[in-house]
Amino acid sequence: MRRRQAMRSAMKGKRLSQVGVLAYRRGASGALELLLITTRRTKRFMIPKGWRMKGKTEARSAGKEARQEAGVVGSPDGSPIGKFQYWKRMRSGFVPITVKVFAMEVDRELPEWREQKERMRAWLRPEQAAALVDEPALSTMLRDASETISETI
Repeated sequence: MRRRQAMRSAMKGKRLSQVGVLAYRRGASGALELLLITTRRTKRFMIPKGWRMKGKTEARSAGKEARQEAGVVGSPDGSPIGKFQYWKRMRSGFVPITVKVFAMEVDRELPEWREQKERMRAWLRPEQAAALVDEPALSTMLRDASETISETI
């Protein structure tokens, strides 16, 4: 579905789909750390996410979003670990979005990346990350990340 047509459908109440990455690493002490970034307009904390890209799987699209938005590189797991919903602010109003989330261990952080000047990134413990996001289902996913991620490794 083309983006403009999708937006018209969304304005009529149809929920749109995005993909996101729960990027993680092990800190110096071995503790799990999760990556959050700020959104461009409102500067709220969120995971890297975006629209599925033509010709790419959902997982690969999510990995590309993580590189563009957060400057992190890794291989997202092929199966989603969960999903959450939010309302996306558009010029014409708010539209409902469902985000499928893929876990991705970060292999490296880039010193420069596409959206570096528009966003901040922060590595946090799961309970810290959970406290900073507004979406209840995402908060639960972040809080439970230690268990979820150990199941995928």
